[in-house]
Amino acid sequence: MSFNTLGLSESIVRAVTETGYTTPTPIQTQAIPAVLNGGDLLAGAQTGTGKTAGFTLPLLHRLSTDANGAKLNNTTSTRPIRALILTPTRELAAQVEESVRVYGKYTKLNSAVIFGGVSINPQIKQLRHGVDILVATPGRLLDHMAQKTIDLSRIEILVLDEADRMLDMGFIRDIRKVLAALPPKRQNLLFSATFSDEIKALADGLLDSPATIEVARRNSTVEIISQKIHPVDRDKKHQMLSHLIRTYKWTQVLVFTRTKHGANKLVEQLGGDRINAMAIHGNKSQSARTRALAEFKDGTLQVLVATDIAARGIDIDQLPHVVNYDLPNVPEDYVHRIGRTGRAGATGEAVSLVCVDEHVMLKDIEKLIKQTLPREVIPGFEPDPTAKPQPIQLRSGTGHHRNPRQGNGGGNGARGNGGNGGNGQGRANAGGGQGRAPAPANGNRSTGGQPRTPAVSNGNRSAGSQGRNGAPGGRSQGAANGNRNAPRGGQQPRSGSGNR
Repeated sequence: MSFNTLGLSESIVRAVTETGYTTPTPIQTQAIPAVLNGGDLLAGAQTGTGKTAGFTLPLLHRLSTDANGAKLNNTTSTRPIRALILTPTRELAAQVEESVRVYGKYTKLNSAVIFGGVSINPQIKQLRHGVDILVATPGRLLDHMAQKTIDLSRIEILVLDEADRMLDMGFIRDIRKVLAALPPKRQNLLFSATFSDEIKALADGLLDSPATIEVARRNSTVEIISQKIHPVDRDKKHQMLSHLIRTYKWTQVLVFTRTKHGANKLVEQLGGDRINAMAIHGNKSQSARTRALAEFKDGTLQVLVATDIAARGIDIDQLPHVVNYDLPNVPEDYVHRIGRTGRAGATGEAVSLVCVDEHVMLKDIEKLIKQTLPREVIPGFEPDPTAKPQPIQLRSGTGHHRNPRQGNGGGNGARGNGGNGGNGQGRANAGGGQGRAPAPANGNRSTGGQPRTPAVSNGNRSAGSQGRNGAPGGRSQGAANGNRNAPRGGQQPRSGSGNR
């Protein structure tokens, strides 16, 4: 089967062919006709399966042709936004919008991408010039909605890309606010790498008699990825990583750490071993993240160290190696991580360096993916059989072995916006559960919460987590003592005391 047999216009097929793709992937073969039919779609597809083209190609076709397939001349500068694609992170948003531009270059459609971490003014200017297809992160989209610099009343197609990750990051209330601003008559496309009860609930409320596509088993790992566990003592992990890189002459390695601090520390250690490495995470500026990704993609950077959230949107053909330097707190993240390799039919290798502290996490991962991963002890790095597990150190310094996503409780979300020069932005959800660390109260109206130990606040109006666009947001919820809203999870806003 080829792309010109799927019902796409000649101009779109031409653009796809010029990128070097001739045969559609399974998700594209199933999703493209379903989207062209105009109905809603629920698609289960892991990263690396070609899902982005699975919705961008038919979306471009539908917006650039009439019911009979004839080309439309979209030349007015006041054109409305007709398609909205929501993604969880900046990197993924930029990646998707780039695909829209590449595949749509022979159409007369305009596209734009908006996300946080950069000035909003150029985005406002671009929106005024007319945009057909908008790719956005939820937080920055809500900023534009609040400032009335965007009109979503003419949306014909809505895409939620990596919806599971958006829910994981606490964007569900933002998504609902966006949905409330859209016209009721539209086509809805929901793509998710994993299916959870929350995804099913979202789909039930959003989709109308959708076509359902699943190209991989529920919460499965791609079978063409070679997976391996290297047992090692916790204090020998970085030496083992350097040993593997040198021994096997790895030239392009994506390494995952659990925390931002851990990523920075590992980069320093690898640098001491004369291995070229850079880190990307939420504390890095957008320009630094863009530079690191560009150098990694073109092969000038040997090792890219990333946290889970920052790695979303990394799309590199034939990335050979992914290393779990730390196992993720949540088993589903393992599936997302190793999906960075073995993309679009290529083979890949996923290696996990596992110490005694992570045995429970490893057991949960193997239960999720329904397979026992092979162990291989590296000579010279044999783990101490008498070593005792220690609590896993999370961002707040509080030790825990696991970081369950689900908390108890509910309530209405609230945002805190820092004043007096502060740029803190927090999400909050009232309800039960637990947070990570006490949230200090200095009479502020907005204070950041950190999940995992009960969050306490005296007189604060809201306690929320940081990060609208791609910043980590935990799924635990905090207890509210006198607060109007208690934290859902994440990190503290940057604003200090005396703010709003």
